[in-house]
Amino acid sequence: MGLEKIIAIAGKPGLFKLIAQTRAGFIAESFLDNKRLSVSVQQNVSVLSEIAIYTLKEEVPLKQVFLNIKEKENGQPTSISQKDSKDKLEEYFFNILPDYDEDRVYVSDIKKVIQWYNLLQNHKLLDLLDADDTKKSDEEE
Repeated sequence: MGLEKIIAIAGKPGLFKLIAQTRAGFIAESFLDNKRLSVSVQQNVSVLSEIAIYTLKEEVPLKQVFLNIKEKENGQPTSISQKDSKDKLEEYFFNILPDYDEDRVYVSDIKKVIQWYNLLQNHKLLDLLDADDTKKSDEEE
């Protein structure tokens, strides 16, 4: 399961795994409490593989940001919490993505990225990011 099967739902905490499609939307399972819920097509849903972070030059896919965090933290949970101060969060993110656009990337976005990374790390899904890279490089050859 890659990032294309993991979603964030507006108004709901955490991340969700796509389980099945229904006529009116789909069924998703929470990574926080493993509860399943029905998501209608009217709800605002973001697929993690489609999210990117603004930098001064381009948009960097969220997957690359997660890989940068994983490399910095040696695959462990982040050394800071999403509840840390604004300055601490911005300094940490600047170490992860030195040229991120401070005008368009808000502290709330940084908090989400850190929370999502830790959720993926807790569920041992970060290895899938590396597996996706390996699979794509094999296909290109």
